[in-house]
Order: sequence, then structure tokens, then C-alpha cells
Amino acid sequence: MEIINEATYQAAAKVAGTIEAHFQKHLSAAKENGEDDLAVVPASRQVEKIIDVAFWASLRKEEGNPIRISLAFLPPTQAGKPLLFAKPLLLTPQLLTKLAPGVERPGIHIGVWPINGELHVWGTTIKLPNLCFVLDVSEPGLLVVKHRRAAGLGKFTNVAVLRGDQVKVVNEDAGQLPDSPPILKSLLGLTSSCLWNNGVNVLIQIAVSMRAHKRGGILLVTPSNSDAWRESIIQPLQYPISPAFSGVADLLKYDGKSVTEIFWQNALRREVENITGLTAVDGATIVNDQQELLAFGAKIARAKDAWPVEQVLMTEPVEDGMPTLVHPSAIGGTRHLSAAQFVHDQHDSIALVASQDGYFTVFSWSHQQQLVQGHRIDILLI
Repeated sequence: MEIINEATYQAAAKVAGTIEAHFQKHLSAAKENGEDDLAVVPASRQVEKIIDVAFWASLRKEEGNPIRISLAFLPPTQAGKPLLFAKPLLLTPQLLTKLAPGVERPGIHIGVWPINGELHVWGTTIKLPNLCFVLDVSEPGLLVVKHRRAAGLGKFTNVAVLRGDQVKVVNEDAGQLPDSPPILKSLLGLTSSCLWNNGVNVLIQIAVSMRAHKRGGILLVTPSNSDAWRESIIQPLQYPISPAFSGVADLLKYDGKSVTEIFWQNALRREVENITGLTAVDGATIVNDQQELLAFGAKIARAKDAWPVEQVLMTEPVEDGMPTLVHPSAIGGTRHLSAAQFVHDQHDSIALVASQDGYFTVFSWSHQQQLVQGHRIDILLI
């Protein structure tokens, strides 16, 4: 199973060993916990080769369109009912470029497995074993290594992001810092729920969708048992919702009896897109912790008798990333400053901020540090 060809994309060699160690760690823990249907860990040379080939393919175009594909390391025997080629094909940038138009839709993975020491593509699959190595080509020069969660539901867990010569490896321990918000812990796979109708999982779907529309936006999540948030919003509201819209909230009460799970998941995706679309409107979209929509296009203001926010403890969940105290104006524009001010005034709320350039920040209050924390999580949302 030794891969002979040397990689020419140097970042692949730089990160391959770290990625192999990550998968070995998680697979060993899963075996100890008695979990089944577990994937095979790719060797570092195999990881290096897959990344190298995918990177050069990502810089190509097919009929003028950029390449968007997902590669999974697994044998056909672990792929459920796969689509099999009559003969496996050698993994090359040219092959991936030609296949891309037919496999670019979400949920379709190109199956890769070694044959006689060389990596081959054997077909495609929509089913993966637990903790399966997956490499997504998201845009030219941008690759994301991730794995399927052991529970099999929710967003895949990101392991590393490679953008050109820049490599960022996710630090799972970042979610164990004091007062880390639930959305960060879930994205890092520390407290993820296997239930689709989990409020944090829904919030992650909204965050992914907010980042995808590329218009920027703010989502404020407030306590359902308090109206104190109104003190930090300019009145009257431009687009108040009355009664509160409960499209997502009603679906969170799904009990598995009234409709099929697939029908419910599709309905939830539509409601998430409904909410997410409103975040593109100038101003903040406001929901409570039950996912009920309260208003959109809201203008944030400093609460009466509140102090201006002077500093934010910024963190990014990557290896060698150190928390840094910065003024909120240094994080981004007025959108970030107003969101930080809102959380500074409303300690029981969180603010999700999407930038037009793809950056994504979650602001929350740290009771231990007694200040606003800013968590850069775009590396976990790609």
C-alpha cells in the first residue's frame, strides 16, 4: 500500500503526518468505546498523495467552471450500495477534472482506495463509514480535510484547511477553554448531538448558510425568557415580527411519528434558508434560544448606562493559535463592533457575524474573564 510518487504540493507533505495522527487518535478512541462501522485510517503518504492530486485538480476548470468535488478514502465494501466503475481508474488531476461536473453536488463522494501500491478511483458513494477521511475541494486552491461524525448526523468535523501555501490545523482543545459557547464545542465534535432537532445543530446550519450567501450579516440569539435585548436595539424596530415566527421552532419539536425523517430534514433546511435570507438585510436578525424569529433589519445601539466595549478576547481554534486581546474595531467593520457591543451589554446572548469575505465570528460573554470573547470559526464552517 506504499504510495511511490512524490507530492509536488509542499503543503501536502507538511500536514500529512498530523492528519494521520488525528485519524488514528479518533479511530482508537471509537474502538475503545465499542463503536462499529469504522473507517480505515489512511497512511500519511496516502494522505499526502490525495491532497496533492486534489490541489492540482482544484486549479483547473472544466468547460469554464471551477472544480468542486469530495474525495473519500474507503473500499467499496464499506460504501453501502456504491456506484462502481467497471475498472478502477488511477487517481490523477486529469481524472478528477473530468469527473467533477457529475459529482459536484453535496453528499456525493468519489471513492479512493489503493490497488497495488497506487491510489485509484473505484466509483462514487453517498454512504460513508464512521470517521471516514474526506477531502473537499471547495474552491480553487482551497481544500478541507474532514471526517464524518461517529453519530453520522450533522455537519462533518473539519480537521485541517489548506489554502495555497497556508495550512491551518484545527485544535480540538480550543473548545475546552472557559465559557466556550455550545456552537464552538459542537463544531469541534466535543458535545455534538446525534439529533437533527437539536438547537445547536440548527444554529450551525444557519451559520453555514449565512457564510454561503456572501452578503454578510448578524444573527443575535437572545434568551426566550427575557426582553432585555430590546434595550440594546434602536426603537422602533424596522421589521418586527408579531407573533414571533416559529417555523424552525415548530420543526424542532419533531417526534419522529408525524412525518418521515427525510421529509422533516428537508422542511428544516427550507426554514433555515428562510431565516438565513433575512440576515442579508442591513441590520441584525434576532431569534431567541428556541429559534423563534423576533425581528430583522434591527439596528444595534449601546444600552442605556452601559460602557462602550473596549476589548475582545479573540481566539481561533487552530494549532498554535493564542487568545489575543484586541479592540473590536480591529476585528472587522461596524458590523463586528456593534455585535461585540450587544454581547457586552446582553451577557446571556450570543452574536453570529458573517463577513462578505468569508470570515465568521461568534461573540459570547465570558463570565470567568468578565469580557466579550470573539471566536473565529470560519475554518470549521467551510
